[in-house]
Amino acid sequence: MRFSVPLKVAIFLRRYQRFLADVQLDDGRIVTVHCPNTGSMKTCSTPGSKVYLSESDNPNRKYKYTIEIINENSTMIAINTSRTNSVVYEAIQKGLVAELGTPTKVQREVRTSDNCRLDFALHYDTSLTFVEIKSCTFAQNGIAMFPDAITARGHKHLLELADLVRRGHGGAVFFLVQRSDARQFRPATFIDPLYSATLKQVHEQGVAIIVYRAEVSPEEIMVSQPLPFSFS
Repeated sequence: MRFSVPLKVAIFLRRYQRFLADVQLDDGRIVTVHCPNTGSMKTCSTPGSKVYLSESDNPNRKYKYTIEIINENSTMIAINTSRTNSVVYEAIQKGLVAELGTPTKVQREVRTSDNCRLDFALHYDTSLTFVEIKSCTFAQNGIAMFPDAITARGHKHLLELADLVRRGHGGAVFFLVQRSDARQFRPATFIDPLYSATLKQVHEQGVAIIVYRAEVSPEEIMVSQPLPFSFS
């Protein structure tokens, strides 16, 4: 996924109220910007780090800048989780995700029950696979981990995938690690033990776990290569 316009460089100062942050522009002005990340942003929100902003041309927006990327200790990390599904969608369409093959049709934001939507429904000639996408930005010592905060919603998605598998469909959770310094993946048991235990349980019940790393630059974000995963 290429950015449609060049990103603007700024310095990250602080994050607050979950979806807002203050940054300093190259002309010295301090402005409040949109910070579209639902997690805690562990290991990717250090004050003084360089950030890359997209600029909206919508005159009705209260905050015209959005943080897309943070450069944390020389590692480019894509933190805008609202773009993650589009990055993975593009990769599936290009056949870059071997585990998902070549679907004949990809539906997005699919309602699977009265109170649940999943990100993708992949149609094949004789089967249907449901996929939930998770953005992973948290890493320590080369190990990417998810989640970086307790996620009741993520737990619900795992149970929904397991139910769909029991009903004869395919099911997968796709973790996109959006930083280049990660070499492997595992669930963050010390942050959300319930999510981690449930991930292991539904995997044993047939829900696939797919982990890929993204290459992140100010020009584009693209799915690059699979990463190994373990539960410990």
